[in-house]
Amino acid sequence: MRPIEILLVEDNPGDVRLTREGLAAAKLVNNLSVVNDGVSALQRIRREGEYAGASRPDLVLLDLNLPGFSGLDVLRELKGDPALRSLPVVVLSSSEAENDIARSYDLHANCYVTKPIDFEQFVDVVAAIEQFWFSIVKLPVHD
Repeated sequence: MRPIEILLVEDNPGDVRLTREGLAAAKLVNNLSVVNDGVSALQRIRREGEYAGASRPDLVLLDLNLPGFSGLDVLRELKGDPALRSLPVVVLSSSEAENDIARSYDLHANCYVTKPIDFEQFVDVVAAIEQFWFSIVKLPVHD
């Protein structure tokens, strides 16, 4: 079985580290790619420019609070593109604002998860996301 391709769109190095640790704790083999802004996220997903040879991600973990092109902007672009709209996007944000949650779902986020502050809880949440999306859910096959 091929490794699961996960794209993390996150500009906070601490949260990147915690996500790596959470995925390492899970039982599934995965490849984690990280970009730290919305423009790079879209280029990586569309396999443009320096990402031309990259694999398409199986799952996107998307922070909302990104510099410049926000996570909501990324979500709007992905879900508005017929070739990409089936790509699962998990919003993983520190925001608990009802407006952010509602806007994410209005833009067709597959789910919204608030980042825990506690280290162990953060690692557990990331491992649970991976377990759910790749052990329970059936996803479409892409090239």
